[in-house]
Amino acid sequence: PNMSVKPPPLLINMCALSVLLLSLSVGTIITMSSYHWILAWLGLEINTLAIVPLMTKMHNPRAIEAATKYFLTQATASAIILFSSVMNAWLTGEWSIFTNSNTSAMLLTTAISMKLGLAPFHFWLPEVLQGLPLLTGLILATWQKLAPMTLLMQSSQHMNLNLMLTLGTLSIVIGGWGGINQTQVRKILAFS
Repeated sequence: PNMSVKPPPLLINMCALSVLLLSLSVGTIITMSSYHWILAWLGLEINTLAIVPLMTKMHNPRAIEAATKYFLTQATASAIILFSSVMNAWLTGEWSIFTNSNTSAMLLTTAISMKLGLAPFHFWLPEVLQGLPLLTGLILATWQKLAPMTLLMQSSQHMNLNLMLTLGTLSIVIGGWGGINQTQVRKILAFS
């Protein structure tokens, strides 16, 4: 007879869920408390990699599609953040979040807007929220926005004010007009 004892599946799922939620917390804390671009980028990546398994927990095609769209968009935004931070270090000689050159600040604003789902970089958010389970969608719409918002606030003194006003105005207008035609609650929340 087989003498190996397997733990119950619920225990494995609870352990995996605990590790993923702890990783989400650690990634956010690393990003929020760092003064160095590489550490901030690392925290954002930990956040992204921790939520993708939560998205694919339900093995249906919509959840897999949502996770794929989310991962590709977040990977692109992270690559832009990394490029922006390297360019900033090359131009200013510092890796500090609080000193940005003009060009790297514009790239950083674009990348953070992609991570936050601000218009016109919101193309991924309605479809991703629609394909996720409710609790995972709640985490994506709230917790996942904390770290990018912190980076935006930390580097706000070097941001282009006209670009920020344009992104804010576009988010208000496109969000309002985009939400009018929606009949699904999650898409309405994504546009709001």
